[in-house]
Amino acid sequence: MKKLLALLLFTATLSAQKNMYTTPYEKGNRNQTATYQETIDFFRLLDRDFESVQLLEMGPTDSGIPLHIVIYNPDKVFDLAKMHDNKAVLFVNNGIHPGEPDGIDATMMLYRDLATGKVPAPKNTVIVMIPIYNIGGALNRNSHSRANQNGPESYGFRGNERNYDLNRDFLKSDTKNARSFAEIFHKVQPDIFIDNHVSNGADYQYVFTYIATHHQKLGGNLGTFYKAEMLPKILAAMKAKGIEATPYVNIHDEKPDGGFAQFMDYPRYSTGYASMFNVPGSMPETHMLKNYADRVKVTYEYMAETLAYIEQNHKRIKELRSENDRHYKAGMQYPLLWEIDSTEVTLLPFLGYEGGFKTSEVSGKPRLYYDRKKPFSKTVPYYQRYNPTLEVTIPEAYIIPRSWWNAVELLQINNIRMEPLAQDTEIEVESYRIVDHKTSRSPYEGHYPHYGTQVKATTRKVLFRKGDFVIPTNQPGVKYLLETLEPQANDSYFNWNFFDAILQQKEYFSAYVFEDTAAKLLKDNPKLKTEFDAKKKQDRAFANDGDAQLDWIYTQSEYYEKTHMEYPVYRKMRSL
Repeated sequence: MKKLLALLLFTATLSAQKNMYTTPYEKGNRNQTATYQETIDFFRLLDRDFESVQLLEMGPTDSGIPLHIVIYNPDKVFDLAKMHDNKAVLFVNNGIHPGEPDGIDATMMLYRDLATGKVPAPKNTVIVMIPIYNIGGALNRNSHSRANQNGPESYGFRGNERNYDLNRDFLKSDTKNARSFAEIFHKVQPDIFIDNHVSNGADYQYVFTYIATHHQKLGGNLGTFYKAEMLPKILAAMKAKGIEATPYVNIHDEKPDGGFAQFMDYPRYSTGYASMFNVPGSMPETHMLKNYADRVKVTYEYMAETLAYIEQNHKRIKELRSENDRHYKAGMQYPLLWEIDSTEVTLLPFLGYEGGFKTSEVSGKPRLYYDRKKPFSKTVPYYQRYNPTLEVTIPEAYIIPRSWWNAVELLQINNIRMEPLAQDTEIEVESYRIVDHKTSRSPYEGHYPHYGTQVKATTRKVLFRKGDFVIPTNQPGVKYLLETLEPQANDSYFNWNFFDAILQQKEYFSAYVFEDTAAKLLKDNPKLKTEFDAKKKQDRAFANDGDAQLDWIYTQSEYYEKTHMEYPVYRKMRSL
């Protein structure tokens, strides 16, 4: 009898311990996701009970609630500056769009399984994870904002507390979330990055799709390694578990049968941001129409297989990243703008559903539909290669006046090394004048961004003041510098409106006064008069517009303010 009681007590103890670490997702019907508070409480529990787990409070967010990171390290080393000793770091971000919570629940289970020994403890890898990045969105919980999504029963909202989409904010950093993320990223110094998402778009058989850092933007041997070796082996390991995968189906409101292109993850996105610091990244994109339990499962397995691959290849990953840190040097050409190479086609095996068009019951117009009773397996065109359409020569340094503190501050947050001038100094630099740009007519993420920016470069001597910043490109953040400070780059600070003040003239003239001055300028300057006459002859509209003629003379004169359209970031091509 005593033996039976002891056995029952032991069994009850094991059962209680097991239930203690059951996640809210597992306790429910597996169509429910943990709330923000449940998530943090769960990791507090793991932190309390396991020496391999530590929950740390980090920087602020727009919600007024600080971010957290959770570190898993069986060696019990949680100093962010020391974790890299002989180890690689996998950095995971969850809940950037809290209506896509698959990663939140999957990561809770993965950490639990690592801490309890269900998954063997890695010897060569540390995991650092943000449990929920968009805290404000997670607290804005509802059941309807993801109109096309199949579960869970309730979830958070895409926008953050100030209605920003945080996966468009990594470069411009309008939110406290993004600024805190940058500080965390540079303290963690990850080797591999995962940002968990759910897809939106076409219908197909896959539960799991993915956006991978574009190998050409990652560059060097690291980009080749990630595309040709690392990612294929992780996906092969998943396939061995019965999980089929395909690249993110980058189309909307049309059938994928005609093929699609690899998503180009610009720096505004999380993986594009990581790529600027030579960190290969991926966004698992589980399919919105598949049931929630299946989506959580494949997200878990992708993280587990990525961890397993890093564990076996940590030295090579770190070596290639270090090599890429030194790859981009002054004098090299760097591609800023890209377009799809439609001549290079990969035939991609694809598991889809037959689709077509039928009459809409709402509009009476043709509407797209997919027939899940008609699955197909066929090859479709897939376009992975992009061609650069604009390249720039990497300068030795950039120089930015201290007055543009908004840009300087973001550079510093992103671990960019810079030195203030010790005294007023005249330096020969290459300067840009903005000669053309277009501006969005609709607001986008708190901005009216520019695009189609064109510049004219001039080499001249500029007198810089004491305290202005010289920023060498010989540093690991060189790609960040190029993507932000070259105004023609897609996500440049210029295109995100950081320098809009230079686009407006501050001084002008009264025509009735300047008429006499303009006449004198033409009389005293034969070269100016010749150019003026030639322009009138070549441009009929100009010849018929007296105001335009007066303005042209004004802009050619010493009266015109030189700061108008003068881009205030300068390129130093030679040593001081």
